[in-house]
Amino acid sequence: MIPQEARRRLAELLGPQGVLEDPYELALYEYDGSVEKATPELVVLPRSTAEVVGIMRVAAEYRIPVVARGAGTGLSGGSIPVAGGIVVAFTRMNRILELDLENERALVEPGVANLDVTLAVQGRGYFFAPDPSSQRACTIGGNVAENASGPHTLAYGVTTNHVLGMEAVLADGTVIHTGGKEADLPGYDLCALLTGSEGTLALVTKVVLRLLRLPEHVKTVLAIYDSPEDAAHTVAEITARAITPVALEMMDGVMLRMVEEATGAGYPKDAAAVLLIELEGLREAVEEQAVQVREVCLACRCRQVHVARSADERELLWKGRKNAFGAVGRVSPFYLVQDGVVPRTQLPAALRYIHQVSERYGLIISNIFHAGDGNLHPIILFDARRPGELERAKAAAAEILKRAVELGGTITGEHGVGMEKKELMPLVFSQDTLETFARLKQVFDPAGLLNPGKLLAPELAPVRITQPGEA
Repeated sequence: MIPQEARRRLAELLGPQGVLEDPYELALYEYDGSVEKATPELVVLPRSTAEVVGIMRVAAEYRIPVVARGAGTGLSGGSIPVAGGIVVAFTRMNRILELDLENERALVEPGVANLDVTLAVQGRGYFFAPDPSSQRACTIGGNVAENASGPHTLAYGVTTNHVLGMEAVLADGTVIHTGGKEADLPGYDLCALLTGSEGTLALVTKVVLRLLRLPEHVKTVLAIYDSPEDAAHTVAEITARAITPVALEMMDGVMLRMVEEATGAGYPKDAAAVLLIELEGLREAVEEQAVQVREVCLACRCRQVHVARSADERELLWKGRKNAFGAVGRVSPFYLVQDGVVPRTQLPAALRYIHQVSERYGLIISNIFHAGDGNLHPIILFDARRPGELERAKAAAAEILKRAVELGGTITGEHGVGMEKKELMPLVFSQDTLETFARLKQVFDPAGLLNPGKLLAPELAPVRITQPGEA
């Protein structure tokens, strides 16, 4: 329990609008996009780094666990307060502090929505590359915590490739600055360390982002298949020809029918799979690549190749892809999104295995994923109101991830480990490596206050959160 004195000090620090205690308000912060939930004891909404420092000093003094939260769109339970305590919601720290277009940089607070960065600069010829499907809602702070990416990862890389500097508050209230606008600063690369650390090492309060120039020409291709395996073979063949699309997405028949019924994006409902392929760059190069991509698709038994004829048509195709998870919600009251990775050449084998798991567990599994980098997103439909069905869905998900590792891949590409996959970490890392992770966590957070119960299995995070007066 959070002591009353700690509550009083936080209310004094943040004001009446900055602290939420009502059970109905707290219920809004007990879940994210995963299938887990836990209710915080208190939610605080800071407006500045100074207030975050004050929050952490109170939490450190009273040994209160702290979980950072952006928009709550995460898919691995990263912002769920499994130990109760305080949720720090960065909703009010949502300012773009500086746009330095001459040097292609932006300085933002963690509560800024991902898409708002691009909207702020696209009229002047720039954009922010990481674009998760939830980019209209997800925040930069959450993107940094999970090292999020999105469809355009194939060419542009994940969030860590676009974070140049940051300000962060440690568990004892210390403020650190790492990286910056300058390139290749000396010293340890703490930006890379904190990006993807899932809020377990520090609370990020400012971020320096890399901006990119908008491409001269864009071409979006929809390739339609009667076999998911043919679509998967196409992915490997495109990259074998040294063509790197900025995006190379795949949806199977189950998924594209749900998407089409929800969005009317123009996907054929009778297809077994589609590839959404986007090319960017100089006009001449893009046109030549589009010809080669068409040849590859047809050589891999593609039924039809369709090129978007206008910006509106291109936007509609992407609307279908970006709203896929919402489309699933119209069909199934519950679903579990997974996030394994396999080598591109193993995509056909991975899809065959997912189909086998679907049949073995008697659950519908649809597939939508970043095919270009092998980042699978099998979506397992279930009904938690039926006894045992949630457990079956979790078991099916674990089998898929284990198979991904066996095929030479890993357990997450962009959604993070969170509380969902921490027990699977030994599939990827040796015991010595995991113990090194735990020791590093203790350097930054010796009392184990920051996002407990995430990333590392309990036996690798032995620090116990104590209350005042305990030994």
